[in-house]
Amino acid sequence: MSDQAQGLRNLVELQRTPHTKTTRIVTVTSGKGGVGKSNFTLNFALALQNLGYKALVFDADIGMANIDVLMGASPQYNLYHLLKRQKTIWEIIHKGPSGLEFIAGGSGFQDLLRLTEEELDYFAEQIGQLSGYADFMLFDTGAGLSKETLKFILAAQETIVVTTPEPTSITDAYAIIKMVSTNKPNVNYRLVVNRVTEPKEGKQTADKISMVAKQFLDLNIPTLGYVPDDINVSRAVKKQVPFSIAFPNTPAARGIQKIAERFADGVQTDASPDLVNEPGVKGFLNKMIKLLK
Repeated sequence: MSDQAQGLRNLVELQRTPHTKTTRIVTVTSGKGGVGKSNFTLNFALALQNLGYKALVFDADIGMANIDVLMGASPQYNLYHLLKRQKTIWEIIHKGPSGLEFIAGGSGFQDLLRLTEEELDYFAEQIGQLSGYADFMLFDTGAGLSKETLKFILAAQETIVVTTPEPTSITDAYAIIKMVSTNKPNVNYRLVVNRVTEPKEGKQTADKISMVAKQFLDLNIPTLGYVPDDINVSRAVKKQVPFSIAFPNTPAARGIQKIAERFADGVQTDASPDLVNEPGVKGFLNKMIKLLK
């Protein structure tokens, strides 16, 4: 594996790109399934686009990849075709509603852990081409902490944890934060509370997680915001249209937009060393190299 890592490192060092913007790598995860993580990722990306940013969504949920289903899209190619050198990175980028670009994962991310040296080199070269292509690359990971999810959280610049006010969801959200912290204590977390009946409930939920994380893990976990419980979300899922497009003036859509605005404001002012010293796709690949040794 060390030879594979060296090959990847050489490719990263040779990266040359005409793009000038820095791409910010963000994973979105949750402690359990059914909290609306993928729906959040999709509509969060669209909200960032509304603010003038370019977002690229990676569906990195190994077992339950469904970003394409939420958009009513049927992508012909996914990450698997890239890893097997059947397609280039540009050929597996698809467009959804409002021109949002996404990459379907399928079994691809699981395959990443058992690639040959040649396949790893090709993966690094192809992903490296995305440097500066988008303002944000959002990885919608699987719920819980699989080996694949852990590697992407550790390699990304920051992680958004999605939870709900349900006690089991709160417990599982804290559990995944704790497990990740045993591998890397300085992960940059942001917290989103989904399906809240009122702002007070959202704040109480976030405060519980933040307080325990500070007390037992010495972590500061800022809250990005809350998404109201909204019947229009399930209606949009049935229509296979993102709810921020199908019902743009409903509580959930407005909540997502506020979260995107707060996130974008933080991007302008965040001076965390981990986000500044090795930003973008190059930093992401360098961290992945170390994890694949």
